[in-house]
Amino acid sequence: MQSSKGFSVKTVVAIGIGAALFIVLARFGSIPTGIPNTNLQTNYAILALFALLYGPLAGLLIGLIGHSLADLISYGMPWFSWVIASGVFGLLVGLLTRGIRIQEGEFGIGAIVRFNIAQIIANAVAWFIVAPLLDILIYAEPANKVFTQGLAAGAMNMVTVLILGTLIAIAYSKTRTKRGSLTREA
Repeated sequence: MQSSKGFSVKTVVAIGIGAALFIVLARFGSIPTGIPNTNLQTNYAILALFALLYGPLAGLLIGLIGHSLADLISYGMPWFSWVIASGVFGLLVGLLTRGIRIQEGEFGIGAIVRFNIAQIIANAVAWFIVAPLLDILIYAEPANKVFTQGLAAGAMNMVTVLILGTLIAIAYSKTRTKRGSLTREA
């Protein structure tokens, strides 16, 4: 999806749409959990799908732009440690799912397992490591608080992407024509 001179028009449009969907779902598709500033978020399923479809740089930018603007709208300023974690999540999903040929209608059991292993690894890195450590370094937050928030957010995102992200990816793959499925009439 990326041209040698930069992003293709299709990828730039996908980044804009992905960021917009991220913002809308962050604002209206989240459920409070009782843990301060930590919600069950449906937007990570969309971020994972866009990273799968358009690659790691698109995933990174959708996470960074979408989370920054969602925080700006909701809280008046971005919380940069979590913005960066969202970008890391998108980047890692895009990197770890390279080679999955969902664009060609191929998203069988092997691809589903690989997609979910990728998103679990990406969520663990982003929310169990990056977000809490940056909360401590940037905002001097207490470690026990931020690691609790990170563990809760990461676990919820894993389940959300596992269920919602997988279902959306399966549905998307069914809209694509499988390679070699068309035959030529004589």
